[in-house]
Amino acid sequence: MKIKTALALSLSLGICTATFAADSKAPAGAPAKKAENNTFLTVEEAGPDFKIQGEYGDAEAGKAKFGVQVIALANDTFRAVIFPGGLPGAGWDGNKKNKVEIETKRAGDKVTFDGKGFNAVITDGTSITLKPEGADAITLNKVERKSPTIGAKPPEGAKILYGGPEDAMKWNNGHVDARGLMASGATTKDKFQNYTIHVEFLLPFKPSGRGQDRANSGVYMQNRYEVQVLDSFGLKGENNECAGIYSKTAPTVNMCYPPLLWQTYDIDFQAAKFEAGKKTQNAVISVKHNGVLVHDKVEIAGPTGGGKPETPEGGEIQLQGHGNPVFYRNVWIVEK
Repeated sequence: MKIKTALALSLSLGICTATFAADSKAPAGAPAKKAENNTFLTVEEAGPDFKIQGEYGDAEAGKAKFGVQVIALANDTFRAVIFPGGLPGAGWDGNKKNKVEIETKRAGDKVTFDGKGFNAVITDGTSITLKPEGADAITLNKVERKSPTIGAKPPEGAKILYGGPEDAMKWNNGHVDARGLMASGATTKDKFQNYTIHVEFLLPFKPSGRGQDRANSGVYMQNRYEVQVLDSFGLKGENNECAGIYSKTAPTVNMCYPPLLWQTYDIDFQAAKFEAGKKTQNAVISVKHNGVLVHDKVEIAGPTGGGKPETPEGGEIQLQGHGNPVFYRNVWIVEK
């Protein structure tokens, strides 16, 4: 086991790492630095496009006619995703056919989305003025949602897998940055069979990244089955996006928050069953992403590509490393 310093970690990931507190704020007065590969680890470094990106609407269902997610795509380009009824998990009915996507570029001090029956304008990144065709304009304020399970305390009987730097010794290749966060690319030394697990993760801001290059990691059950970790904010919610059972089952709703906000997985896992060396029942998983149930007792027909073969034995928890600076904290497990 090796605990890497912040400098060594930054070199291994090929990025510029800055020291900042657990809420992703840089120290007061710290100069803004742009990371290599257009990857940003702090709000202060992220630049003017990050101020526009985010969620506009209301965090509670039933309080807004619309919700809007705005994605920064680098080079002053943005995509707005407009959801009738409110934001995902807060009013939108989940019908992918009734959401509207509009792409645009910044013009001066305004970002204007126009087309497909809507006109929307953002000026300072604190609100968006949305005018549906044939209806009055409405103002939606920017919101920063917080998972209801963020900071959840381990219950009695839980095993703390990562609560701080002292727990790095519980992991193979455990490495910790200057904030005391666990970097992706580590696997528990212990093996587990049936359990519930709580995981908190932080995604970097990679506006130039696309698809699997945008803050890629994953949480593996038994080192066999991957629950994908990815910056899928505003995307379709496919099986290879955030909270997908990778390449197998898509989440029922895309609950991915914007990058640089802490997110949670609360996972209930039941291992595959075997008799006389033959599998008699698939593994079963339920996943809450940021407090919303996105998989309910879903069977997993087999391991993720690259995962260990299925056997009656338990397996490790892996926080997959994919060369992206994804970080974890408050990881604990309750065995059944």
